Amino acid sequence: MTLHTSSTTTHTSSTAPQPAIIAGGPAVTHEVRNQSAPRRDVDEYALDRALQEAVGRYAPGASAEELHRIGRLVGSAEFQRDARLANVHGPVLNTHDQWGNRVDEVEFHPAYHRIIADSLQAGTHSLAWTRPGPGANAERAARFMLFSQVEPGHACPVSMTHAVVPSLQADPALAEFWLPKVTAADYDPRLVDPAEKSAVTFGMAMTEKQGGSDVRANTTYAVPLDGASAGLAEASGASTSGSGGASAGGLHLITGHKWFCSAPQSDAFLVLAQLPEGVSCFLVPRVLPGGERNPFRIQRLKDKLGNRSNASSEVEFAGTVGWLLGEPGRGVRTIIEMVSRTRLDCILGSTAGMRQSVAEAAWHVRHRAAFGATLVDQPLMRSVIADLQLEAEAATWTALHIAAAHDGDDDDAGDFRRLATAVAKYWICKRGPEHAYEALECLGGNGYTEAFPLARRYREQPVMAVWEGSGNVIVLDVLRALGREPRSAKAFLGFLETGLGRYADFDRAYEALAASLQEALQAVTGGDRQDMARLQGGGRVLVERMALLLQAAILIESAPAEVAASFVAARLGPERGREYGALPAGVDIDALVERA
Repeated sequence: MTLHTSSTTTHTSSTAPQPAIIAGGPAVTHEVRNQSAPRRDVDEYALDRALQEAVGRYAPGASAEELHRIGRLVGSAEFQRDARLANVHGPVLNTHDQWGNRVDEVEFHPAYHRIIADSLQAGTHSLAWTRPGPGANAERAARFMLFSQVEPGHACPVSMTHAVVPSLQADPALAEFWLPKVTAADYDPRLVDPAEKSAVTFGMAMTEKQGGSDVRANTTYAVPLDGASAGLAEASGASTSGSGGASAGGLHLITGHKWFCSAPQSDAFLVLAQLPEGVSCFLVPRVLPGGERNPFRIQRLKDKLGNRSNASSEVEFAGTVGWLLGEPGRGVRTIIEMVSRTRLDCILGSTAGMRQSVAEAAWHVRHRAAFGATLVDQPLMRSVIADLQLEAEAATWTALHIAAAHDGDDDDAGDFRRLATAVAKYWICKRGPEHAYEALECLGGNGYTEAFPLARRYREQPVMAVWEGSGNVIVLDVLRALGREPRSAKAFLGFLETGLGRYADFDRAYEALAASLQEALQAVTGGDRQDMARLQGGGRVLVERMALLLQAAILIESAPAEVAASFVAARLGPERGREYGALPAGVDIDALVERA
């Protein structure tokens, strides 16, 4: 992609612009005044101080050159145009070709292909696996966030392709074939035999209309490929391990209907289906070894509120070939690490959206005047921008802290991220839509139009809260973890203790949370139904408090002191406000506005 490097001209404003008059004619009404300059041809990484500092803290060996290259790429006018086009001209389903043959293909605007190709070639899906070690996941997170900041829809298949790696490792034969293609920094959209491709993408199909998040209620079922059906495997080449899977002993035929299948254009999917032993996980390719299309009936694409550039679908399996991945009846355990990784990417995506929102709002108010002064100099507006930046800062530092926790293989890191990922996913993703709305309002009427990116962002943010577990599902998951994995609660509290002794508001909030967690542990281990009902009824309160203290502890440990102190005062202090901009004393508004 060619980047324009011309500088952007700043539009200056006078407080009382006068209309230009043509001699003998009417006033000229279409001279543009008091509007912000276009926010394009910028380096998004260079402008994001919080992300730069967090990368320095959690991935000190990261390639600054590459991050700045990505920052200039996604900040370019061409990339922004492609982001708009990919959403205006969303994916189209073609179920049949012109001769009536069933093809089940999803057609995308060329802009979408350019964006996802740039993203995958930058390793947003693979860096953590191809260059493992301290900082790998944090650097990968930063790259992923920069792309998602400008065009988030493509991040869905990128995220799933990244997250599938631990699940694939459950079967050495499948991993040997698929992992090199999954982690290749390239993009090949052709729907052909995966043996002919150097790079592939993955999706998943778990939920069904009658069960939703309750995947154990799934009715999709699988049967072993017995002798009577072996001809299918032999004809397609599916019985050979070298062309895409394990031996024929792992082959099954799958029948069922999935209510949500993400990114149906992908090369392969992890699919949950019932075996006599229980819910099991299967690897289902779109194209079988040898080139024959696997029965994969895309019934329709979902007409979604946002996330328009990404194809989400309903699919039907009718004798669809799949390879058993992991043990029979242990499908949830096999796929759970993929779910955990995509939950992390929900945090990253919401955080990237917050950065886009506050960056656009801050840019606008620095160029727009009203009531005798530039908007950024108006005290009320400064409070709003500062609060939006404070939320984005907390999300950024938390996102990279949790990403870095995925670098460690020790039990302590695993225990911490078990709760921290779920808690942060709940809170940051829920904060996203309101944050986008408040930023949109800073632009006034412009923010509500499709000509500016914040209307699209406002529609986009809720998907992160819904995907991979909506709010109640996450709360129940946290409560379940407290009962089944008490070490995770100990690790979580242990980290929060690192923030003690510096801010009285934090210390008081910590003591209250520690007491609440003790009560929660007693409820989940005691087995009393009334205690559990009370605990679930107040579950959101508990998880919210856990999230705020987690963010505060991370900021206290790693962020600039003015950011940490401001967050403690604004989110944990007795005068905390409800709406953005309702800030108490003790918040360093000037520093936050400057960082925005």
